[in-house]
Amino acid sequence: MKMRMPEEPLINSSCRRMPASMKSGALDTGIRRYDEKRIHQRFCSLIYAVCLSVLLVLITDAIQAAEHDDADTTAPVYTKKGADTCLACHNDEKMLLIFRTPHGQGADPNTPFAHRQCESCHGAGGEHAGRRNVGAGHEPVIRFGGDSDTPIKEQNASCMNCHTRDVGMPWTGSVHERNDIACADCHSLHKPVDPVSLLTEQAEVCFNCHKKQRADSLKPYAHPVRFGVMACTSCHNPHHSTADALLKKNTLNELCWSCHTDLRGPYLFEHAPASEDCSLCHYPHGSIHPAMLARRPPLLCQSCHSQAGHPSLSLTRNGLPGNNPSAFLLGRSCVNCHSQIHGSNHPSGVKLMR
Repeated sequence: MKMRMPEEPLINSSCRRMPASMKSGALDTGIRRYDEKRIHQRFCSLIYAVCLSVLLVLITDAIQAAEHDDADTTAPVYTKKGADTCLACHNDEKMLLIFRTPHGQGADPNTPFAHRQCESCHGAGGEHAGRRNVGAGHEPVIRFGGDSDTPIKEQNASCMNCHTRDVGMPWTGSVHERNDIACADCHSLHKPVDPVSLLTEQAEVCFNCHKKQRADSLKPYAHPVRFGVMACTSCHNPHHSTADALLKKNTLNELCWSCHTDLRGPYLFEHAPASEDCSLCHYPHGSIHPAMLARRPPLLCQSCHSQAGHPSLSLTRNGLPGNNPSAFLLGRSCVNCHSQIHGSNHPSGVKLMR
């Protein structure tokens, strides 16, 4: 027979039932307190947002006011009459030549004189041309050239405003730029024809800095630079290049072969130095030896080739049998036999003799 367990009462007998009126009042009080707390939180958030907005507006106004003040104090002041104002003082012949240059053609919309005239390059001149007390100096403007007190970067930046496409972005970081060379150190803007653009005068501009190359160009055997047949820019790009020595080609041999096409090859039998680097045997700017060689044969040849097993010694008349000079060992020396010194395509030309 199964025993039936007594059921637990729904409400503990020790607890007393709360009256309905009391339960309703407590609920109302809790709801009211919760609503008051929510309202207080929303009010605080609103006050915080308003204060933050006001602070942002004040900061923005202050920044705009400061920028406006800076703009007022640093805004460039240009002259009212442009070049006429400048020429009232700067009216010597050198300055007036600007009207015979490409820069001084006002009819061309791409020139400085089509815009702010002199001030397109030299900067705002209103303060410079303004009235001054006796003895007081003028406000500086951009001046060009080696004797200028304007920083070179500022000079070049004025030129780059128009000539970035001509010069190219690689000018930044190039050899001349790193050595603080100004555009006006090479270019003459107030001359009808810029000397650096003429074959007959360009080299003299470059030789102002490159003294050794000037001396080499005057040697008996040199490229015809001093005769105006070639210019420095025939081989070099003065503004930028990815090759050594600002060469116009990637390598020296590519550059030499652009003129000396008969030596380009390819050859069946190559002379290693000739295919590697022309400057191993030749001085490109000039030499006292024929063909602009670094040394005369056989001394040049013996700097690589051993004397053993071959009559390659530099012989004089006294060193020959019977004191008899030989045309094959004197004069042109090694090249008398090895005539194809740059390379040979002959089936038997392994010794570069034919």
